[in-house]
Amino acid sequence: MNIEEYKTLREKVAGLLIVRISGHSQDQHRQYPKWELDNESLKKLIKEGLGGVIILGGNIYELQERCTELQKLTAKKLIFCADVEEGIGQRFDGGTWLPPPMTIGRIYKNEPKRAISLAEHYGHCVGEQARESGLNLVLAPICDVNTNPENPVINVRAWGSNPLTVSELTCAFQRGINREGVLTCAKHFPGHGDTQFDSHLELPILKHSLRRINKTELVPFKSIITKGVDSIMSAHIKFSNIDNEYPATLSYTILTKLLRQELNYKGLVLTDALIMRSIAEQYGPDEASVLAIKAGADLLLMPEEPFKAIEAICKAVEKGEITMERINQSTNRRAIALGKISNYWIQNQANSKQRVHYLNKHNEGEMLAKELIDSSLEIQNPGGIRSTDRGINLVRVDDSINCPILTSPSPALELPQKAGFQRLLVDKNRISPWQPKREDPLNLVHIGIAPTLVQLFIRGNPFTGLGHTKEPWIEALRQLQNNNLLAGVIIYGSPYLWERVVSVINTNIPAGYSPAQTREAQNQVLRKLICTKIFQNDIKDKLLEEFTD
Repeated sequence: MNIEEYKTLREKVAGLLIVRISGHSQDQHRQYPKWELDNESLKKLIKEGLGGVIILGGNIYELQERCTELQKLTAKKLIFCADVEEGIGQRFDGGTWLPPPMTIGRIYKNEPKRAISLAEHYGHCVGEQARESGLNLVLAPICDVNTNPENPVINVRAWGSNPLTVSELTCAFQRGINREGVLTCAKHFPGHGDTQFDSHLELPILKHSLRRINKTELVPFKSIITKGVDSIMSAHIKFSNIDNEYPATLSYTILTKLLRQELNYKGLVLTDALIMRSIAEQYGPDEASVLAIKAGADLLLMPEEPFKAIEAICKAVEKGEITMERINQSTNRRAIALGKISNYWIQNQANSKQRVHYLNKHNEGEMLAKELIDSSLEIQNPGGIRSTDRGINLVRVDDSINCPILTSPSPALELPQKAGFQRLLVDKNRISPWQPKREDPLNLVHIGIAPTLVQLFIRGNPFTGLGHTKEPWIEALRQLQNNNLLAGVIIYGSPYLWERVVSVINTNIPAGYSPAQTREAQNQVLRKLICTKIFQNDIKDKLLEEFTD
């Protein structure tokens, strides 16, 4: 292979990589420098022919400018993608953060036609804001069927636990998003819905047969393939009865024989992030990248060491382990996908008029979010939380230090305080290793004898570890109730936990559930549960303020 051929090969291989970067333009503002490439390395990779970036952090205007500036560095169209399954606001300040997909899945049970319409509107909202922010690939929808209530990482991210429900709603989502010229990605093939472990932390192993996954896991993927999904993301899961050697991401049997040949899928296949422990701890960065390409992947998402990954794949081609035809197949699929992308954001770079336009679209998204939250709330004994002078507001979150849902002033903290409940944050990391006495599941003696409002923020989230069933909340609620100290309980997120809670607490206990965890969800639930008299002073103060102005 001469130098020119090697340059061509290296450029093509670089085009198969998508690396993680920060939405902030300055290196010192990176939130996760271990995973996010610095600007110097990024520019070097772009010159080598980099395929694209996955972005996290910053606000929607920084994102617009970041995408525009990076695209100026190359004549080759880049992929700009993000994990925004629940709207741009999930990852970038200033965008709409929608309730999780299972919100619509629950509406589907009683109103299937309305749910399908909402799912399409949901997709359109995500696609429109993604396009105007500079993104051209949204890593959604989740096509996993969440059949395992203890699933710690999928949970409410799924559209439901029934294969047909998930099929109809994900196809509707795709219709909405494709209207905006933005690419979609169905994930995580062949299905992550029945795992008890988070693949970000360890490799899940499922013993399902091909017959089983054809009846359940593959149903939504088959449907969305027929509707022309642009890309499919692989799962870091070993299906031992299908391929006992490799996880799906590195399995030729699953990515080529099953997905390409049996399901006749023609579009892009991209890996889940290769830095996840399920892959990174078992395979080196070179080996994982080579195996993924050999298995049938077209794009490598977040390879641990991108320069080494490029070199390793090039060497594998030179040695004949990977054919040039295999590289060209992926290069062509990438080009076909990019040909579908709207040029809107290139033609309309960030400016004041676009920002006003964006704010109008953001308002439309907020209206959809409010409608979904309002339609999905479940309330027991509304107005039943009374004022107290010694109450405890016990709030459980995944991470009390990095917690975007409780940014001040947060309704979950502020509204109970108006009713006399003083905040007490409980971090999941303090609960999981706890081995409390049977009669005191949460060491409640440290809280004191006081009326306690319990607010649990629990849902499927990457890197959170074991599911909520490992935490002793049901026992704690029973204990508080038995001692007449349970002033109320609210679940934000997991419907499975909510179902367990309402089965053990008395009907006279004020209780609420929302699939969403956002400020809007907190506000709606608490204002329905806390006695309205407590907020009358708010109204008087507002009227007085307006009169004074």
